[in-house]
Amino acid sequence: MSDKSVKAGVIFAVAAYTMWGIAPTYFKLLTQVPALEIVMHRIVWSVLVLCILLLARKKFSQVRTAIGDPKVLKTLAVSGLLLAVNWLVFIWAVNNNKLLDASLGYFINPLFNVLLARLFLQERLSRLQLLAVFVALVGVSLLIFSYAQIPWVALVLAVTFSVYGLLRKKVTVESMPGLLIESCIMLPFALLYWWVMDTSSGNMLVNGIELNITLFLAGVVTTAPLLCFTAAARRIRFTTLGFFQYIGPSLMFLLAVLHYEEPLDIMRVVTFACVWCGLLIYVYDSVRVYRKSKSIIQE
Repeated sequence: MSDKSVKAGVIFAVAAYTMWGIAPTYFKLLTQVPALEIVMHRIVWSVLVLCILLLARKKFSQVRTAIGDPKVLKTLAVSGLLLAVNWLVFIWAVNNNKLLDASLGYFINPLFNVLLARLFLQERLSRLQLLAVFVALVGVSLLIFSYAQIPWVALVLAVTFSVYGLLRKKVTVESMPGLLIESCIMLPFALLYWWVMDTSSGNMLVNGIELNITLFLAGVVTTAPLLCFTAAARRIRFTTLGFFQYIGPSLMFLLAVLHYEEPLDIMRVVTFACVWCGLLIYVYDSVRVYRKSKSIIQE
């Protein structure tokens, strides 16, 4: 892979995770709307936005090619389901004052990426990477034992998004056509929900214009970071992609504690400290390996 492609992948990764980090401020505008309905709007308006973009870029032929491959279609169906679950849990967490749990999930996510890269992509793990994973697991285990309950929001977000990234890296389809196919697979279920469920905000003909605009923007808020993420996933190593993951949850953590004033008790501090230590070990190892490989190339 060329240096130009890798640099583009890095830019896409930073953009994606920054947008995800500040996304809670958007969903907080929709606290009066049920989480499942927001997911429905994300799917419907994402399809519209993606169709417009693909028409403008004249890339609908890639959609037809991908649909013609049963293996690709099955993979995108699974990744689309994972994405819908991830969206639903994240929106519910944000609008139920569980943003700290969501940020913990995305802090754990890079370490899940490391494990999946080892299991499915045969990317070798160093001792420091294994240590990083172990330290983070200790932190999560302490949280489980202290509250006698599993931090399901964090774990569901971490697992679904890690597996989603893995599937999108392995599938042979461009980011935008792939995302459209995923969204179209989910579209019938979204439209069925819209038709069957009678909610106060479901009828856009009687909503205020401000609420309708906010709901429509769900397509943009959804599409922009995902396109950047899938573009990054195809250009850089899966473990390298995990390196940038800390941007999003760091912004979420700051929003939760400083802006939305969610409670941060001592056990959560310990858990976050363990996860952060694991991430620091991982980052240190990544930088060390990068510098070593760069010096070998220069020699």
